[in-house]
Amino acid sequence: MRAMTSNRYVALLRGVNVGRAKRVAMADLRKLVADLGYDEVRSVLNSGNLVFSGPLRPQDEVAAQIEEALVLKLGVAARVLVLDAAELADVVASNPLLGQAGDHSRLLAFILSSPHSTPQARQALEALCGQSWESGATALGQRAAYVWCPDGILDSAAAAALGKQLGDTTTSRNWATLLKLHALCSEPL
Repeated sequence: MRAMTSNRYVALLRGVNVGRAKRVAMADLRKLVADLGYDEVRSVLNSGNLVFSGPLRPQDEVAAQIEEALVLKLGVAARVLVLDAAELADVVASNPLLGQAGDHSRLLAFILSSPHSTPQARQALEALCGQSWESGATALGQRAAYVWCPDGILDSAAAAALGKQLGDTTTSRNWATLLKLHALCSEPL
């Protein structure tokens, strides 16, 4: 039986296995995280999504540990965002666009690097999310910015604007992927 000081985490790697750069085999990534002392390491899809268990630690420390190991062991520099299971559950539960998003592959969540971003950064995101987009919609939550892209992600002006505003401080996942990650996180420890 696992101690009560254990936690379930989700690690989202930015830009892994997109195009030819930053190629990482998921088996290698799972082994890397397991070698760092984490348990029950599972990957979802081939794009840098991990669910694992380990001792309670600040998520930014877990992310930094994985980022460093990626460079040292696999030679890949990639930004890693880590959420705990409760934060991911909140991202899923707080999405106000679910009622209008009929295709989960076209509904994005930009995961914010910090729920306590600077007031200026938050205001910039609120301004973008407050705009009326020709097609689609946006909304801002505590830890994610949501974008509905009915005409496709690549054709979404809203997704492009949010991506530009957030830069490399974020990574996005479509809703179908987030639901898979959430399901794994919801399994008992």
